[in-house]
Amino acid sequence: MAHPIHSLNQRFQLPDLRRITLFLGAYGSGKSEISVNFACWLASAGKATTLADLDIINPYFRSADARTTLETAGVRLISPMYAGTNVDVPAVPGAIFSVFDDPSRMAVLDIGGEDLGARVIASLRPRLQAVNPAAALYMVVNPYRPFTETADRIVETARALAGAAGLPLSGLVHNANLLEQGDAALLTTSWPIIQEAARRLDLPVVFAAALHEAIPAGWNSKTPQGLPLLHLQRSIWYPDQL
Repeated sequence: MAHPIHSLNQRFQLPDLRRITLFLGAYGSGKSEISVNFACWLASAGKATTLADLDIINPYFRSADARTTLETAGVRLISPMYAGTNVDVPAVPGAIFSVFDDPSRMAVLDIGGEDLGARVIASLRPRLQAVNPAAALYMVVNPYRPFTETADRIVETARALAGAAGLPLSGLVHNANLLEQGDAALLTTSWPIIQEAARRLDLPVVFAAALHEAIPAGWNSKTPQGLPLLHLQRSIWYPDQL
């Protein structure tokens, strides 16, 4: 049975929540789904929230595709020009600058995959530096996808993305899944990999995420490793899944 997305994470908490949260990651990391669910969590906690979809790289799996879910949850969406159409290369929306100018609103930024997408952040670097430390840049890691399947490759990818963004990462998000196979046990199995990568990068693992229906009842709001656990509801689909 589907649960309203705004009701899934009433017990989810982050000890170091920033006003602006940016998510980036390698292709297939699940960063867009994380962005949507994270924004809905903020809105469900009574915070005025904006989600800015800055993924101008992948035309098929963007947070803008979850428009109905976001609007129902009360999240304002800023999406690339032509997002949701058949135009493959949308433009970065000028409205993005409003998230830096309104301190009363929380903001979630979904950044495009790979280092090319991360360069979008470089264009926003002056604004991000101006609001520092109110912003956090997190890399979403799925250890079951290419480019991040080992600690070595996670470290390599993290450094490439941070270099392209021109900003340091604030932490990692553990999002272990095999697409529709979102067994939460994958988080436990892959934990040593992401833990080692985090140690070598000198970064914290900020939280974990898993599909709500796959989370054991005993986990509640934390994983066995003590990480805050964001319950995910699928809100974005590939074209062949529609």
